Amino acid sequence: MQINKIPTVPIRDIGLRNIRRSDAQAWYSYLKNPDVIRHTSWNLRNEDDLLVQFGAFESKELNSPIRLAIVNHSDDKLIGTVGFHTISEINRSAELAYDLAPEYWGKGIMQPSAMALCDWGFQQAGYNRIQATVLDSNSPSIQLLERMGSRREGYLRAFRMVRGNPGNFWMYALLDPDIVDK
Repeated sequence: MQINKIPTVPIRDIGLRNIRRSDAQAWYSYLKNPDVIRHTSWNLRNEDDLLVQFGAFESKELNSPIRLAIVNHSDDKLIGTVGFHTISEINRSAELAYDLAPEYWGKGIMQPSAMALCDWGFQQAGYNRIQATVLDSNSPSIQLLERMGSRREGYLRAFRMVRGNPGNFWMYALLDPDIVDK
């Protein structure tokens, strides 16, 4: 689902926008890197596998996934993505997902980008809960979620298939600050 009021990232030269089909090549160019997907459940064979997802991103259905491109303002080129999937209007929840091209790792881009989207999720979309599942071997992502204030809630054994093998994941969650105080 495309969103109208795009959150702002508080980093000079970095922004968010709705993802476009024309971003597929830049997105796939780093997702095909084994170092990028090693600790994720991505299972892409080629760029066409990625293109299939754009139909869902363009859907106007209420619980459709949301994916934003993280871009350099200077050239509007996709350098990463952040979004929500497994959205439940009834439960007012969504699952956070993100990725970043390796040349931008360690530059402080993902945390403010993900937090901007989570703030949008609480304030604009009305979510009470934003959760994330992370492969137990993905230390950088675990550290990111913990820096964001997400709480570890449980261990999910054989939760998702990871390139043909069952993967164990940690469950993390952020709650809307307005409901935490109640």
